[in-house]
Amino acid sequence: MKFWSRRLVFEVAGMTVAGFALAGQAMAQEKPKTAGETFKNVTTSTLKGLTVDEFMGSMGVMAAALGWDCADCHNGAGTDKVVWEADTPRKVMARKMTEMVAVINKTNFGGAPLVSCWTCHHGRDFPATTIALDTLYGPPNDERDDIVPKDPQPQVTAEQVLDKYTQALGGAQKLAGLTSFIATGTQEGYVDVKGGGQFQIFAKAPDQRTVQIRFPDAPDRGDQTRSYDGHTGIGWVTTPRALLGEYQVTGSELDGLKLDAELSFPGQIKQVLTNLRIGYNESIDGKEVLVVQGTGPRGLLATLFFDKQSGLLVRLLRYSRTPIGRVPTQVDYSDYRDVNGIKFPFKYKFSWLDGRDSFTINDVKTNVPIEESRFGKPSLGK
Repeated sequence: MKFWSRRLVFEVAGMTVAGFALAGQAMAQEKPKTAGETFKNVTTSTLKGLTVDEFMGSMGVMAAALGWDCADCHNGAGTDKVVWEADTPRKVMARKMTEMVAVINKTNFGGAPLVSCWTCHHGRDFPATTIALDTLYGPPNDERDDIVPKDPQPQVTAEQVLDKYTQALGGAQKLAGLTSFIATGTQEGYVDVKGGGQFQIFAKAPDQRTVQIRFPDAPDRGDQTRSYDGHTGIGWVTTPRALLGEYQVTGSELDGLKLDAELSFPGQIKQVLTNLRIGYNESIDGKEVLVVQGTGPRGLLATLFFDKQSGLLVRLLRYSRTPIGRVPTQVDYSDYRDVNGIKFPFKYKFSWLDGRDSFTINDVKTNVPIEESRFGKPSLGK
């Protein structure tokens, strides 16, 4: 299956490495390596200067847009063996397409990423050039714009939607008293691993969060970790089966990790998101939702979908940046339950271009002490 193959390739190639040097910190950080410095044979000017997480996001955009996996371009000498640095004909063409997209956006749209690989390909290796009449006279295109169209006559304001969400969770006073929590439960991936995974979420206000997944029945997989420490502004990802093992997150995905950490304490949602606007109502799983879009850390685009009846958040969609298209990350929330007067989603699904994890929480402990080391550089195998 191509989707799973793509996920395995990402585990091998990695998502993110090296971090921003943060001025004023007690401990100086190394200058982050670029994709051109980290990987062999990255020669395209549009890509080689990217941080590694942005580069891998670009690879994900390409693979998803064409409906391929990475081996379709990186096979060595026409064999089934993956040779990353091999200059295959498809890889050479991909370089040309990357430069073409960059020139189109720079020349026509001031550099804004309005044209991407997906714009033309839509899951095909060769873009369609003629409309199918069945499509023309069929149901309307249901693809959403990344930038939510503003409803000129909304029934409620974005601020009112967020206030209702705060109240639905337990109220501003209760949320203000939430200083930390530890959640534990089980995880299922896009492709099953024997016995499934067990996870823990460690979160401390206002912006520290770590998600750690372990596989007791498949110890060779090691621990998978995503963490962000708001005290240092540094994030980490560990994928023990990958080529690099663990990575310091550096590019726009760092902003995504920061937003995830901040929204773990939703009482601060109106301080975290700016430039709020409300879009037209939509439907998710047959339920009407109110759509609010705003900007998070460093201009990160984030769209939130709230159940119109309950006021609870049912979906978060955030976008990282690459020169050839935005990289979406989607989190779906359900099964809200009361824990000491605050509602937590006991089920959530985390989806990105190279995988999907479903989490079921079994227990939440609030306002508990958490060691600072939980949010620092992870240790593989612990």
